[in-house]
Amino acid sequence: MASPRRKDAPPADAHEAPLVLGEFLPYRISVAAEAVSALFASRYESRFGLTIPEWRVMAVVGEHQQQSTQQVIERTGMDRVRVSRAVIRLADKGLLDRIPHPRDQRAQLLHLTRKGQGVYDQIVPLARALQSTLAGMLSAEERAQFDALLTKIGDRAREMLASENPE
Repeated sequence: MASPRRKDAPPADAHEAPLVLGEFLPYRISVAAEAVSALFASRYESRFGLTIPEWRVMAVVGEHQQQSTQQVIERTGMDRVRVSRAVIRLADKGLLDRIPHPRDQRAQLLHLTRKGQGVYDQIVPLARALQSTLAGMLSAEERAQFDALLTKIGDRAREMLASENPE
């Protein structure tokens, strides 16, 4: 009968090998995304007084003119609580208006105020410049490949999540 493996003993096979976090794809994607978000936030947080979730809400509403809270949740990938808090803060800052949804009393329709549109119009060129600088290190072919790979990984993750959490 084999004796149990000691906690400090090396792994018996590859299945028991330790996970190298720096080589773990989900971790690497997360770290890269956080670095880019932090870079962008450092450029607009002090100047405009917006958090990353607040900017994401503004970006989606600014892109589509008017959005329901649920549409913002879906388009940003943020959870309901995070979106709700960002919406409240943006409304308190006078950047976002909320009106009751005509077909769903629990929902709200969101649109930028005149002040919010002014802030949005100032941030968009900063966002485009950052994107251009980051993407500028890649060739056109690499950018197309990167976009396709991000889409594939995102689609696969959503498929896996849906199969694990059927509604």
